[in-house]
Amino acid sequence: MVESASPGKRKEAEDSQVNETSTQLSISNKRRNLARTCVHEVAVPSGHFSSKDESIHGTLSNPVHNGEMAKSYPFTLDPFQQVSVACLERNESVLVSAHTSAGKTAVAEYAIAMAFRDKQRVIYTSPLKALSNQKYRELSQEFKDVGLMTGDVTISPNASCLVMTTEILRGMLYRGSEVLKEVAWVIFDEIHYMKDRERGVVWEESIIFLPPAIKMVFLSATMSNATEFAEWICNLHKQPCHVVYTDFRPTPLQHYVFPVGGSGLYLVVDENEQFREDNFVKLQDTFSKQKPGTGKSNGKTSKGGSGSGGSDIYKIVKMIMERKFQPVIIFSFSRRECEQHAMSMSKLDFNTQEEKDTVEHVFRNAVLCLSEEDRNLPAIELMLPLLQRGIAVHHSGLLPVIKELVEILFQEGLVKALFATETFAMGLNMPAKTVVFTAVKKWDGDSHRYIGSGEYIQMSGRAGRRGKDERGICIIMIDEQMEMNTLKDMVLGKPAPLVSTFRLSYYSILNLMSRAEGQFTAEHVIRNSFHQFQYEKALPDIGKKVSKLEEEAALLDASGEAEVAEYHKLKLEIAHLERKMMSQIIRPERILYFLLPGRLVKIREGGTDWGWGVVVNVVKKPSGGGYIVDTLLHCSPASTENNSRPKPCPPGPGEKGEMHVVPVQLPLISALSKLRVAIPSDLRPLEARQSILLAVQELGNRFPQGLPKLNPVKDMDIRDPEIVDLVSQIEEHEKKLYAHSLHKHQDVDQIKCYQRKAEVNHEIQQLKTKMRDSQLQKFREELKNRSRVLKKLGHIDADGVVQLKGRAACLIDTGDELLVTELMFNGTFNDLDHHQVAALASCFIPGDKSNEQIQLRTELARPLQQLQDSARRIAEIQHECKLEINVDEFVESTVRPYLMDVIYSWSKGASFADVIQMTDIFEGSIIRSARRLDEFLNQLRAAAEAVGEVDLEKKFAAASESLRRGIMFANSLYL
Repeated sequence: MVESASPGKRKEAEDSQVNETSTQLSISNKRRNLARTCVHEVAVPSGHFSSKDESIHGTLSNPVHNGEMAKSYPFTLDPFQQVSVACLERNESVLVSAHTSAGKTAVAEYAIAMAFRDKQRVIYTSPLKALSNQKYRELSQEFKDVGLMTGDVTISPNASCLVMTTEILRGMLYRGSEVLKEVAWVIFDEIHYMKDRERGVVWEESIIFLPPAIKMVFLSATMSNATEFAEWICNLHKQPCHVVYTDFRPTPLQHYVFPVGGSGLYLVVDENEQFREDNFVKLQDTFSKQKPGTGKSNGKTSKGGSGSGGSDIYKIVKMIMERKFQPVIIFSFSRRECEQHAMSMSKLDFNTQEEKDTVEHVFRNAVLCLSEEDRNLPAIELMLPLLQRGIAVHHSGLLPVIKELVEILFQEGLVKALFATETFAMGLNMPAKTVVFTAVKKWDGDSHRYIGSGEYIQMSGRAGRRGKDERGICIIMIDEQMEMNTLKDMVLGKPAPLVSTFRLSYYSILNLMSRAEGQFTAEHVIRNSFHQFQYEKALPDIGKKVSKLEEEAALLDASGEAEVAEYHKLKLEIAHLERKMMSQIIRPERILYFLLPGRLVKIREGGTDWGWGVVVNVVKKPSGGGYIVDTLLHCSPASTENNSRPKPCPPGPGEKGEMHVVPVQLPLISALSKLRVAIPSDLRPLEARQSILLAVQELGNRFPQGLPKLNPVKDMDIRDPEIVDLVSQIEEHEKKLYAHSLHKHQDVDQIKCYQRKAEVNHEIQQLKTKMRDSQLQKFREELKNRSRVLKKLGHIDADGVVQLKGRAACLIDTGDELLVTELMFNGTFNDLDHHQVAALASCFIPGDKSNEQIQLRTELARPLQQLQDSARRIAEIQHECKLEINVDEFVESTVRPYLMDVIYSWSKGASFADVIQMTDIFEGSIIRSARRLDEFLNQLRAAAEAVGEVDLEKKFAAASESLRRGIMFANSLYL
């Protein structure tokens, strides 16, 4: 059950009801008062009884703290901080959900101070090693007795406050570490990381395994389903869990748009979060006024600039400095772009001589941790002149020492313009006055998409320094027209909900099977996952939807239903057969010959039929990405105004639209007509395109039963038996359809009514299936299949008892545990020396891909071949055991040989300057991979030790030792 203290009941909320008058002053006062409100809710397990003294602690739904504070602050706490502290003093878990820079860290510090006061231990977890290092430094200054545990560093492991990555915490929970018996609080920073596809499950498992006596503090960016998360915690650990949510910023933001190639800024959202439609319209006009050729095509080049000083980014940064809007963070979604933009600022200098000297002093001290030869690396030498001018770059590919140096200089105000990727928006509070977005779209591994409101909130949250700036400024660069709602949703949209990405790994299954207590089985973990909780919570809503649809189905008139059903079924079957046939025909070698200019083709995307279009041209996409068919299609008039990209729309009766050339991918072609029309040589004039629209409509009138289609067998001469069979089936069905009584005189209303009924029934079936297919059942199936794989590979016996091989796999969570134990047990590692072992193990480390062709020396090519063969065998076994797995994709994603050469040479003593010449991968990425590799080799050493393989243990230790030198393992500046 959830009790909710609505903001209306709280005094802070009452404070905010200020009369809004027309003066600017009172608006900003209102804003500032409003900023002091927060929403508090609490999830309470049924039957829970609170024995707290209400005069000191308040009630569950209205927690207050009237006792002595465990820690004092040099500032007045915001309401959300006060409420959070009151929840902590009640010794109850709390989720604090607030914007970047709102002051969540103050709550974490209070929990740590309480643990120190009560002589208990506390664990602080963060998602990234780099964040753990920064947090360790910050907390050590405040609390002294602080330790650090990441995969590659351990400092004071017996300290009262331990900072660690979430992976380390999960490992401790699996091994049943003694430390946890003394821990009272665990702080999970950046809990919204739980939706990370790769690593989100680590958080979920850690939370499930925590002993119920431990209380938790969750710190999160704003998320729209914070209450649901708290209900899960309450359900899981049978303890109250509070939610303290605030979506106000201490410093209000103004959001401007800068159209690329244009000049000037347009305020689109003011500091009261009002969207300024008038300014948006003016902004749209600038695009239509641009001379032909200065829009999209040229926009891309002028944005980045070539160092000529004429680029848009150069203009914006210069303007920001002139208006004293610095420091500024310029966000790019590409690391290369970050560096190019920074280099194009060669004419700008933002630091005084005194600041330049300080930068040089800090720089020289920072690089002291490196050897003489590493200090002369171009990546280090080139940075100093840039940093001295107050300009810097920050992304994951930088050398760690440079990245940390940039963070320190930025915090000290010595970097005025920072070109960064979005990772800079995570973690430590490093605000600026202004934030610039160089693009509104990013590549997310699947497609170029607009950034989501959650991502925008996270990055724009870096704008506006509390106590220093009256307001923060965000500038969004756009290089093509955007729909107003797209921009509105991005800037003012709701934060994303936290959705579980739970999955079962072999590592988890084996660890659970080998735990002695037996209370934690894989079944237990599945049943208690946030994934299952979210699924079960949605069930009542699905039930309601089914009832509603069943009512609608009962109301639909069903006279003559059998006849209509039969007719409708014939149409559906023909459509299904045609789709099946087209999937065979659209293979380039079959279809390209017929896609001549003027050919009529039918285009269908998902459930939408765009109708008949006319082929203009066929182009091959670069890099083997298939073909694009430029097709004249009927487009809606609204989309073609304002120069935005035309949107196809199926031409309806009386629909006024225009023909435009739209790039269409081959799979969207759903039919080829026998007919072709003549195409004018110049399609730019509207009249030329409209004449084709008339020609297509005329053909439609001439063939009321539908345009004649190319027969794959007779016209296209395709003799494939499967297609011949499909063609005859379609012809047979069509004969029945044309002979059907409804085909001659169609009762449109009756058919529509039936079609709707068929749709409703279909939807009911789908929803019922969803309710039946419990997620639990799906995971159980998967668990059964994965256990089969483990039996086949000899990790467990027929009774599910973990064998020697399984005991080794239990200790490995950095690389693919099944594959690497296979190599340990099939003798692959035995035949290699420790340099080759290090190189081969590097294939297991996820990291950047190289674009270069991989050509390996023989001493590496053979082990790689053995690794790929083993990977293929394991994938095939998983496939046999009914797991959904693509064998080739598995081999490609699991075996990553991009750094084999680099690691081999480094292990044999090459210098860093030499190894970076061997690859196009960023220096920082090489170092990050090498450190993860060292962690992996240590896990392998522990696994070899656990199964008594002494020689292998020595070999893994020697491989690890051969890596640990120089700049690759230089200490963090934070430690």
